[in-house]
Amino acid sequence: MTKLKGILLTEGMHGMISQVEGLAKALDIEFIHEKIVTNNFWKIIPPRFTPIKKFVFKNNLKKDFNIVISCGRKSVIPSIFLKKKYRNKIVNIHIQDPKVSLKNFDFIVVPEHDNLVGENVLQSKGAIHYLQENELEKSKNYLKSEIKKKKLVTLIMGGPNKYYDYNDEDIDKIFKKIKENFINNGYQLVFIPSMRTPQIIIDKAKNYYNENQIIITSIDKNAYLSSLKLSDHIVVTCDSISMISEAAITGKPIYVAHMPNKKKNERFKKFFDLFKSLNIIRDLEDSVEYWSYKKLDETNRISRYIKDKLKNYDFS
Repeated sequence: MTKLKGILLTEGMHGMISQVEGLAKALDIEFIHEKIVTNNFWKIIPPRFTPIKKFVFKNNLKKDFNIVISCGRKSVIPSIFLKKKYRNKIVNIHIQDPKVSLKNFDFIVVPEHDNLVGENVLQSKGAIHYLQENELEKSKNYLKSEIKKKKLVTLIMGGPNKYYDYNDEDIDKIFKKIKENFINNGYQLVFIPSMRTPQIIIDKAKNYYNENQIIITSIDKNAYLSSLKLSDHIVVTCDSISMISEAAITGKPIYVAHMPNKKKNERFKKFFDLFKSLNIIRDLEDSVEYWSYKKLDETNRISRYIKDKLKNYDFS
């Protein structure tokens, strides 16, 4: 049977790409990425006030796909445009709350903490993502030659967003806790930056920790996967629901390094409460504990449901 083809629509951010690509891989479809570029002032207009017209976006989206998987505000209108144009010849799936009528999509995948409900809404615990257990295994040996100690801790660093400042004082506190809780107790550190991590914080990590620690200074997917596979403990900064969700596929203890938020966001609080209730995360404080939980693989769970429903569609 010929594989179905997909087009993935995002704004190009890692968290969004991780979600659409993860779902596409789990659905076992061939796919291409398309970074959506919005025209003129439509960049700032919410989707619910935007016309479903081609002049809203610059992309030339030609029909060579059966499934549209979109994520993020800018991809909402292109996805609906394609659905209206091709109707039952395609299936459109949107990840995250689209902030428009849910009837515009065949399926909508949202985190449980968003509290969005509807006949076509599939709720996930945390964010779905692209990580698979076999990928972690393949990258396992990537960092092995640099590991000198029996115990390993990975610090996955995010970056400033509209909720967190990442000021020097907050970063110093996190770095100090890593040193006191882990390094001083026989752990070796792997520092993993993300696409949002400012260079100044990467430089600070190099200066703060001694040469025995592994400081990754650029975006390195293999180092990221290897560190997740090899670490005994994982610490993730509080600004990224996506990175915390990705780490939960390991079944390993995850500490969340919290910072004061500059803006109230109930979504983050609900997410943290949910993952604490599942025994996945604990707050980074002054002690180190071991605990376990069932590995979280929401992407494959969601994809199995969609796969079953796709059997009822005629793409010919």
